[in-house]
Amino acid sequence: MPEIRNYTLNFGPQHPAAHGVLRLVLEMDGEVIQRADPHIGLLHRATEKLAESKPYNQTIPYMDRLDYVSMMVNEHGYVLALERMLGITPPLRAQYIRVMFDEITRVLNHLMWLGTHALDVGAMTVFLYCFREREDLMDMYEAVSGARMHAAYYRPGGVYRDLPEHMPQYGHTRYRGESGTQRMNANRSGSLLDYIDDFTQRFPGYVDEYETLLTDNRIWKQRTVGIGVVTPERAKQLGFTGPMLRGSGIAWDLRKKQPYEVYDKMSFNIPLGTNGDCYDRYLVRVEEMRQSNHIIRQCIEWLRANPGPVMLEDHKLSPPRREEMKGDMEALIHHFKLFTEGYTLPAGEVYAAVEHPKGEFGVYLVSDGANKPYRLKIRPPGFPHLAAMHEMSNGHMLADVVAIIGTMDIVFGEIDR
Repeated sequence: MPEIRNYTLNFGPQHPAAHGVLRLVLEMDGEVIQRADPHIGLLHRATEKLAESKPYNQTIPYMDRLDYVSMMVNEHGYVLALERMLGITPPLRAQYIRVMFDEITRVLNHLMWLGTHALDVGAMTVFLYCFREREDLMDMYEAVSGARMHAAYYRPGGVYRDLPEHMPQYGHTRYRGESGTQRMNANRSGSLLDYIDDFTQRFPGYVDEYETLLTDNRIWKQRTVGIGVVTPERAKQLGFTGPMLRGSGIAWDLRKKQPYEVYDKMSFNIPLGTNGDCYDRYLVRVEEMRQSNHIIRQCIEWLRANPGPVMLEDHKLSPPRREEMKGDMEALIHHFKLFTEGYTLPAGEVYAAVEHPKGEFGVYLVSDGANKPYRLKIRPPGFPHLAAMHEMSNGHMLADVVAIIGTMDIVFGEIDR
């Protein structure tokens, strides 16, 4: 008989499948995991403490850098908390734009998850396919905010600006002929809404391609079916949310159960798993991409038919228009005060949560009446999932650790905050 040896193994923090600076200390019995101990703190950036030293608006860009794959949804949770404290409601058009970009962000997140999860367990083609679509979605971010990732687009009282009427075009280069440039600009001749509409028509076909590669793939099923099983009762006890909870068969989705913005006007379904394993969570997220696509189409239809303001005209909260500020002393004072001091929130506390692509993203804010928070606490969706690492991987093989980290959809920016 071969001798079985016990090891203590460091998995990460530089491991390509660690999805960030995760250090897992694994106690192994041969190749079987006896204990998995996640060590965090290697990325700690003190976002919550930084927010307590800055006026409220200056914290919005920090939210993008928490889960840097779901940028605008992080902003949404924070901005929602501010709006509840201020007692304001953004214009309806701004609410539809927010919902549309929340769902664009959900697709962005799930494409990154699908590509990296498949790559971790050995399927390389899916990664390339997913990043092809992410490029189009990044262009939507860039068109509306000027940045491909860290958008800082949401504001208390609405959004930074309305959707642009023209998409940026590719220029001629010596490496690409005129016909190549025209082909790349084919769906960029109209507005941003036309560009998004074109994408939503193509996207279900792309999801079919991912499913063709993975859903009935023998190797993919061997690596995910029956791995990391979590029962519905245990998922609730562990504080799971989002696809991790729905993969275990519990229909909890804040967009349905505690609707915010205009989600109560949207028609969509909540996909559920039955076994609570890695394969079910994969199926749930793939179906979520289809549902998000359906929501985006409903938003496009409404936004086309209903022009209007996208920001409250309250200059205590939103800056006056540039031309107004240049010619009106009062507008100049408003502008100066807003960008130096910001605004104050009434004393009190608030908790606002949104259905983030990874689960429930919550912001707990305590105000003492000043122009910056007295305390800010972020409830990241990934932290409780990572806390269950030992329970999900105990008794599995070393190779299954990679599949379990992949199914959790971990991004370390939000876990380490």
